[in-house]
Amino acid sequence: MEQRLVIFDCDGVLVDSETLSAEVLRTMTAPELALTSAEALRLLRGRKVALWVEELGERLGRPLGEEFIAAFRRRTLEAFTGGLLPVPGVRELLAGLSVPYCTASSAPREKITHALSVTGLLPHFEGRIFSAYEVGSWKPEPDLFLHAAHRLGTPPQDCAVVEDSLVGVQAAVAARMTVFGYAPPGSGTAAELAGAGAHVFTSMARLPALLGHRLATTPPTPAV
Repeated sequence: MEQRLVIFDCDGVLVDSETLSAEVLRTMTAPELALTSAEALRLLRGRKVALWVEELGERLGRPLGEEFIAAFRRRTLEAFTGGLLPVPGVRELLAGLSVPYCTASSAPREKITHALSVTGLLPHFEGRIFSAYEVGSWKPEPDLFLHAAHRLGTPPQDCAVVEDSLVGVQAAVAARMTVFGYAPPGSGTAAELAGAGAHVFTSMARLPALLGHRLATTPPTPAV
């Protein structure tokens, strides 16, 4: 089926942010926890902050409160300012994509906007940014994707979602949307994403062919 709206996750799909965020987390929890990069990525990828902070607190034997979350967010934004880049191939993908698209992320709007701004991608998504914090529901629940589709006037069955996390794929499947799982070489996530129902691809250069023919040539206008 030909999709009429593409919903992109942000972290790890549009911007190469997850490695930076994982390094911030490793620094903040050392030396008490000697997290590997892979462990930190698994904790963070696609998840609500409160969930992985609770998990970390259990491992540390003490709760991590709002001060920890605020410090993590502050340091992450600082890391983004100094070194965040778009995912390879995303600029070219967006420049040539004729189907309407948006981004829907579990992150706060401030973080999404900052990440897109420092990478030069924000003009592509002005007025089409959706945050789980504004919906009050997080992946793997389908509400965020359903909200984005509704706001942009597109039935769920006509939407494609591009995700890199297990919970994101699960959310898209629950929303009855076609989902493409981005698993770049070395990520080790291809089997997991495929098992959850995603059509897996390893390079953004492959995505246009997977999406097929495009119907629209201009971004959609959010519904009131």
